[in-house]
Amino acid sequence: MDTRVLIVDDQTMVRQSFRAVLAAQPDITVVGEASNGADAVHAAIRDRPDVVLMDVRMPIMDGLEAARQILADPSLDVRVLMLTTFDIDEYVYGALRVGASGFLLKDAPLEDLVNAVRVVAAGNALYAPAVTRRLVAEFAARKPSVPSRADQLTAQELKVLRLVARGLSNSEIASALVIVEQTAKTHVSRVFAKLGVRDRAQAIVAAYEMGIVVPGE
Repeated sequence: MDTRVLIVDDQTMVRQSFRAVLAAQPDITVVGEASNGADAVHAAIRDRPDVVLMDVRMPIMDGLEAARQILADPSLDVRVLMLTTFDIDEYVYGALRVGASGFLLKDAPLEDLVNAVRVVAAGNALYAPAVTRRLVAEFAARKPSVPSRADQLTAQELKVLRLVARGLSNSEIASALVIVEQTAKTHVSRVFAKLGVRDRAQAIVAAYEMGIVVPGE
C-alpha cells in the first residue's frame, strides 16, 4: 500500500521539488500541498495523509501549532515530519513534544527525504538520531524540571529508555542487553505506555526532562 504524503511549505519551489522526488517513488503518493499551517490542518482532514511533511516557520499558522492540532485530532492516523533550515530550533523541540515523529533539515539530500518518509510511515522516528539528540539536549537543559515518572519503570525498562535516548533501534537494544529483539520491542512498548508517549521522539524528550539522560552524556 502506498504511503500518502501531504507537503506543507510556504515556498512554492520547495513544495514542487519535494513533490517531484516523492511522486517518482513507486510506494509513495503525494495527496496534497499546503502553504501555511492553517491550510495544512484542513488538508490533513480532507486528504487523510499517512505522513505530513511540515515546515516549521510559515505565515498565518506556524508548523508547530499545525502539528499540534493535526496530532491532537483523534480521527486522524498520521505522523508529522518537521522540516527546518536550522539544525537547532526551539520550534522543532516543541514539535517533538506535541508528538511529531522527528525532523529533517531542508538541505539534506533528497534521498534522505524519501528514506525519512518511509521510516516515519513505518512507525519509527529519529532517522537522524545524532542531530535530534543534540537538539533535545540543548533545549531540555533550559526547560524547568517536571515531576519524574522514572519510578514507574523497572530497572530493565530504565536501561531500555536510556538506549532509546541514545537513538538505538530495537535490534540494537536487544544486542546491548543480550535479549531477543521481540523482548526488546515489548520493553520499549511498555516504556512508551508508562510514560504516555507515542514514539521514540517523545520518549527521548521525556528521558531528558526526567533527568534519566543528561545533555552531553
